[in-house]
Amino acid sequence: MTDSQLQLGFDTADMPVALGAKPKTRPKPRSVAATQAAPLPDAETMAAALARHPDYRVLRRLVPVHHFDQMPQGSLIRVLVLDTETTGLDQSRDKIIELAMLQVDVDVVTGLPVGDVAIYDGLEDPGIPISSEIQAITGISSEMVRGHRLDEARIAAMLQGADLVIAHNAGFDRPFCEARIAAFAQLPWSCSFVDIDWKKEGHGSSKLEYLAMEKGRFYEAHRAEVDCHALLAVLGEKLPTSSRTGLAQLIAASRLPSYRLQATSAPFDAKDLLKARAYRWNAEQKVWHTRLDSEAQLTAELEWLKSAVYGNRPARVQVEKLDAAVKYSSRAGELSNRQI
Repeated sequence: MTDSQLQLGFDTADMPVALGAKPKTRPKPRSVAATQAAPLPDAETMAAALARHPDYRVLRRLVPVHHFDQMPQGSLIRVLVLDTETTGLDQSRDKIIELAMLQVDVDVVTGLPVGDVAIYDGLEDPGIPISSEIQAITGISSEMVRGHRLDEARIAAMLQGADLVIAHNAGFDRPFCEARIAAFAQLPWSCSFVDIDWKKEGHGSSKLEYLAMEKGRFYEAHRAEVDCHALLAVLGEKLPTSSRTGLAQLIAASRLPSYRLQATSAPFDAKDLLKARAYRWNAEQKVWHTRLDSEAQLTAELEWLKSAVYGNRPARVQVEKLDAAVKYSSRAGELSNRQI
C-alpha cells in the first residue's frame, strides 16, 4: 500500500487483480461495525495528501482576512483596495451599482499589510435597469439595489485618511468613482493590472481570478467586496522575480511618473511597425500612442521613433507626463511637444 493510499483511506483488498495473475488469498471481509469504526480522513487531510503529489494541485476557498498580525518595522502607508460593479462599460452613460473598499496599513519596510482591515461595501440604485448580461456577471439585480444609495459619509471618512487607492483595473474604476464622488480625484491611484508586469513575474495572465488560483485560492468573482479581498491576498505576497510584495511594487510605482507618447503624424506605412511594438490606435484623435514607465524608456522610444518610423526626418511628437494624481483618470496630464 502506498503512502497516498494510506492517507486517503484506500484498501488494497479492493484493488483489481491483473489478467493472468494468480489471485492472492483475499483477507476476510471486515465486519460492518469495523468498517463504520474507521472514520474517513477529514477534507483538509485529504487536500494535504493530494497537494504533496506532483500530479495534483489543490485550491482552497479564499477566506477574507480582517486583521494582519505582523508587527510593523517601519512607517505605514494607508491604502484603499477598491473595486466597483457597474451597469456597463461606458463611463459617460453607465453607473456604479456596487462599491467596495478595504482600508489597510502597509509597512513600507516589508511591504506587508498590518493591523485591522476596515471594510465598506455598498449598493446603489443607478436609476436605470440592470441588464440581464450584467446581472448574470455580478449577480446584482434591479430589485437588490432598489432604493439603495452609497454611504457618502462613510466613504468620505475612509478617503480622508488614505494615501493611495489601488484597483485592479484603475483605468475603469477611477473615472466611475470620480464621476460619483469628486473626492476620489484628490487621491493618487495605482493599478495592479498595469503597474505590475505579471508576465515578467512568471504569470501567464494578469486576470485576478487567475492570479488568485496561482496562489492556491478560488472565490466567487465579480462581487466588489470579495474581489477586493482576493486582490489584497494576491498583493500581500512576494512577487517571484522582484522579491517584494505587490503592495510594495504599487507604492513604489505611484511615486514615479509614467508617459503617454503619441506618434504624431506618423506615416501610414509605419502602422504595422507601430502595432507590432504595442502602440494602440486612438480613433478619435487619429494617432498611434503607447505608455512608458520611465524617462529612460521614453528617451529610448523617441530614438526608435526617429529612426524606424520617421526615417530620421525632423518630427514633433506629443508627450503626456502622468503622475499618480491623474494617472488612470479621464483628466489630462502635463502635455509637451518633443522635437526628434
